[in-house]
Amino acid sequence: MNYRIIKDEQKLREFIDWLPELQKNEIYYVTLLARNKYLRNAGLSSDKAQLKRFTSTKDYLFDKLKQLECEEGSYRQKGQPIPQEALAVYINPNPRGLDKAAKSSLIRFAELITKEYSGYNPHQEVMSEIQTSCSRKIYFDLDFDHVDKNVVLEEAAKHINTDCIKILNTRGGFHMLIELSKLDKKFEKTWYQKLTSIAGCDIKGDNLVPVPGCTQGEFIPYFD
Repeated sequence: MNYRIIKDEQKLREFIDWLPELQKNEIYYVTLLARNKYLRNAGLSSDKAQLKRFTSTKDYLFDKLKQLECEEGSYRQKGQPIPQEALAVYINPNPRGLDKAAKSSLIRFAELITKEYSGYNPHQEVMSEIQTSCSRKIYFDLDFDHVDKNVVLEEAAKHINTDCIKILNTRGGFHMLIELSKLDKKFEKTWYQKLTSIAGCDIKGDNLVPVPGCTQGEFIPYFD
């Protein structure tokens, strides 16, 4: 039996279609995590154990996610197999800039090679630079957990035009993705402070979000 990463093919394909088209210098960053919060007896040493991470264009994203569905027990931490129930896939919906990552990687390697080797992995160093190298901030993400979505949206409607909001429902709550290009000018100077102060807003900014149609602790994230 294999791990099941893709739980709803239609939702996943619709999400891939929704993602912004990439420019020639851009890529998407994706990571597969095992999380204690989804399965307390998973035996992980921390809440987030990174199992795989990769980059992809829209054309190959579905296939690359499918390739994660290896035989159960293949994902391990300290020799212990990772249960299906602990798995979750995340992506940053803002494209990553490869040119920007290349420049920051050179700086990072210049820092590393002037010191005694500390066990660093060049591939992982580059992947970390890609992760943090946002090319275009198309979406601003607000992560809400354990709050009433309708109450939050009612409050948000006082401070922002709702046609720029996309709601991604997740296992513990939802992500409010704000398409910045659609933001009404009359809210430009006030929306950030107002929305980030709404009760339940946890993480905010250029974030990783669960992939719709894929597993998140056996929950299937989806758009409203």
